[in-house]
Amino acid sequence: MDSFTLVVASALVSGTMAVKMLLLYRASSRQPCLLDWSLSGLFFLTSNLIGAFAAKYHLSYVVAPALGNMFYIAAHAGILVGVRRHLSLRPRYDLLAVLALAVLAVHVLPYVHSSVVHRLFLFTPVVVGINLGVVWLLWQQPDAEARRAYRPLLILELLFLVQMSMRALYMLAIEDHQLTFMGSQFLQTSGSLFVLVFLSVVTMSCSLIVTHQQEEALRRASLTDVLTGWLNRRALHDIAWREFHRCQRTATPLFFITFDIDHFKSINDRYGHSVGDAAICHVTTLSARALRGYDALFRIGGEEFAVLVDGGSLAGVTGMAQRLREQVAATPLQAQGLSVPMTVSVGVAAVRCGDAQWEDVLRRADEAMYHAKRHGRNRVSVHGIEVPLTAAVDARGQQAVAA
Repeated sequence: MDSFTLVVASALVSGTMAVKMLLLYRASSRQPCLLDWSLSGLFFLTSNLIGAFAAKYHLSYVVAPALGNMFYIAAHAGILVGVRRHLSLRPRYDLLAVLALAVLAVHVLPYVHSSVVHRLFLFTPVVVGINLGVVWLLWQQPDAEARRAYRPLLILELLFLVQMSMRALYMLAIEDHQLTFMGSQFLQTSGSLFVLVFLSVVTMSCSLIVTHQQEEALRRASLTDVLTGWLNRRALHDIAWREFHRCQRTATPLFFITFDIDHFKSINDRYGHSVGDAAICHVTTLSARALRGYDALFRIGGEEFAVLVDGGSLAGVTGMAQRLREQVAATPLQAQGLSVPMTVSVGVAAVRCGDAQWEDVLRRADEAMYHAKRHGRNRVSVHGIEVPLTAAVDARGQQAVAA
């Protein structure tokens, strides 16, 4: 297969890439990175069309290779731009524009436009550097699940930069190169073949990244409460089961904090459901500030919540529960011009050696919470120990109760 046929095939594949990324953008959650990759496909298409016309009509003047190389390098940079945008980084289209103009400008130099070999030596490091940028960004992502979706694009970019580097080293080792613009010599034909393979696989790789992201978003939505952003009961079962069995294996302390908004029905009845929803969001926002950032937070009922605390001591977890209660009691809800005082009743329970399942711990935490409600509300109770409401009584003054 000669270079002309490969370039035409590459043009078809790059056009398919541009159209597919655009259709995915319109059909999915309209992620901007898809537009970047669609533009990259359009740049590849333009570069290949210029090459095909140049070969067909023997256009060897400086303008054809200058434009072809500019769009080719801009296309590789477009993939990097899309990856950056996907990772919530600044896309840097300004640098892409500067790079494209620089590539176009250097073709006026006799050294560049006089020899295909010189152009290969000059632009190979640029493309390799762009490929390395993509590889580096994807490699350093900490999320193991996401890295699996990134792996095909990472490997593809790595293989492409390796083959380009090997071609450059081969040309350095062999002095006599009879390369012509759009010729069918081995180096150019093999390069065109690699570009065709690259374009075919990069489309699938970019699609895989977006598809994986959408699947993760759907999974998170199925495990998250819409109103508060906290995890729901389905997530509670999965996470608590995993943490409970890990706790049994490693003998790590595990606790549940449960809390309930006091007199929530009265708030709903008096002010309406919109204020009731605002009250739920208000309490969860304040509670999150009093808790550790890595604790699992759940909404398990209308106005009932649970926190799974991994590690620490009973005294430390009780202190967290007290801070949560104090935070809510000290911060009235401001909504619709109203100031609504709010309190919560809190229960705490720790895992025990005889517990057969995580539900045992949650049940005891619920019992402690209802004990707090029966004994005046706006207080914290630990299963087996009542935590006094007044801050003057510390943990050494706690008394055992039958929660």
